[in-house]
Amino acid sequence: MKKLLCATALAGTLAMGTTLPAFAQDPVSITVNMVQIIGSIDPAKVSDYTEYMAAVNLYDGLTSVDPAGNVIPQLAESWEISDDALTYTFRLKPDATFADGTPVTASDVVYSVQRLMALQQGASYLFEGIVEPEAVVAVDDHTVEFTLSEVYSPFIAVTPLIFVVNEAAVETSDDNTWGEAQLAETSLGAGPYTLKSWARGSEMLLQRNVDYHSGWPMERPIDEVRLVVTRDESTVRALARRGELGLSSQYQSTETYEGIAAQEDYRLIEAATATGYYLKLNNQLAPTDDIHVRRAIALATDYDTIRNVLYPGTAMTGPLASAFSDSVPDDATAPVFDLDAARAELEQSPYFDGSPIELVHTYVADTAFQEEIALLLTSNLEQIGFSVTIQPEPWNRVTELATSIETTPHFSQIFYGPTYPSPDSVFYVQYHSDAAGSWASMDWVLDEEIDAMIDASRLETNPDARNEIYKDISTKLTEDQRSVWLLAQEQRHAVHVCLEGFDWVPMQSVEFDFSRYSWTCE
Repeated sequence: MKKLLCATALAGTLAMGTTLPAFAQDPVSITVNMVQIIGSIDPAKVSDYTEYMAAVNLYDGLTSVDPAGNVIPQLAESWEISDDALTYTFRLKPDATFADGTPVTASDVVYSVQRLMALQQGASYLFEGIVEPEAVVAVDDHTVEFTLSEVYSPFIAVTPLIFVVNEAAVETSDDNTWGEAQLAETSLGAGPYTLKSWARGSEMLLQRNVDYHSGWPMERPIDEVRLVVTRDESTVRALARRGELGLSSQYQSTETYEGIAAQEDYRLIEAATATGYYLKLNNQLAPTDDIHVRRAIALATDYDTIRNVLYPGTAMTGPLASAFSDSVPDDATAPVFDLDAARAELEQSPYFDGSPIELVHTYVADTAFQEEIALLLTSNLEQIGFSVTIQPEPWNRVTELATSIETTPHFSQIFYGPTYPSPDSVFYVQYHSDAAGSWASMDWVLDEEIDAMIDASRLETNPDARNEIYKDISTKLTEDQRSVWLLAQEQRHAVHVCLEGFDWVPMQSVEFDFSRYSWTCE
């Protein structure tokens, strides 16, 4: 057996952490705003950034991710991989407990994986064809073994998505085999926080689990987190004026960030990310099924104005942000804005006959910077021969539209960050045919050549050879203009000066694990 990782000294220190005595200071309560609702807290169903915000606080995964993108121990303290790269053996922390004090066992991990795959939602598609439910086995109370159906090189990278549920606490019935009704409203995890209350569509209240198995080594941890859903810029600024805002969302306007940061008790924090901001082009719906139309849209996009004025970010040369630099083609170049070239490209399309070509563009409603980008795009596109209908939609409606080719708009503004720390998350989740039908895959690429290349990368265990395949995938997607890559997000937050602990992590919403935060003021 090849030993991959044993618990590091840091992980060991955290594992030995015990609950600190109650602090003399008042409990710390912060408000964090989000711009979209939390649709589900069921760990087998979460799929977007707000749902993962809840999940990483209510549940612990088999593993987690650090800011450098390394997979690190969480419920598993170590793991081994067989020489044939098919068998993964995880040793669980012996003292890990759920929020109710029940020990976490290997059978809970087995149950959680089988539940995920049975419900066929959330991250389940990442395991389909890779591991069969019966191939996940509890060897003993603290050892769980996965036997893969085929080599899958990113397997360790997806294990943070295995959120572990307390099997003994799940309430089932004949028509509710997997406890979906209960887990839709209740958290049964081993995470650092528990669910105190939840007003769907408006706010959620998380309460610190003082008996969290990894302990609370910081002097003043965050005792209560109020997650408030609001896209209204004035509401966010009002929360800051009252001193209630702990951390803003990353999707506010520049004016809001600057206004809050100008206050004495607030600062602006920024972090480079691997999150791409895309124009998702529906490759299967006329007229964006034509490469000349797609290239015309790309050439008519004013990247500099978007990045430097409307929303901060760095240039992308294709599907991958520079955080994955080893997988980016050496000759990749940033896209250019050229209306004359865009018009010339459009004139090569079979859809061009001199009359305006109709397009529908969607973005998340009531998001000020996305509205400004939509207006800029429309102005440029109408100059070269398009007629654009702007169609703002609430997020839940965007996800509904994304489920079929016919309802997916011609092009949509979408942020997508890696769900797990691997380029595979960028390629498979967005561009593989097996992953089509979600908001992340609104391009509907459905290309057998791309599928084969992604499949090959997943079978390649040599990192250098795998990166060469990733480069080929990037080149092919770019040549065929499957998306428009607007920018790599520079994540910004307005944050109270007393709140410390933000550190961007290349896995969805792990930077919002509030057990990593602390309050530094008296």
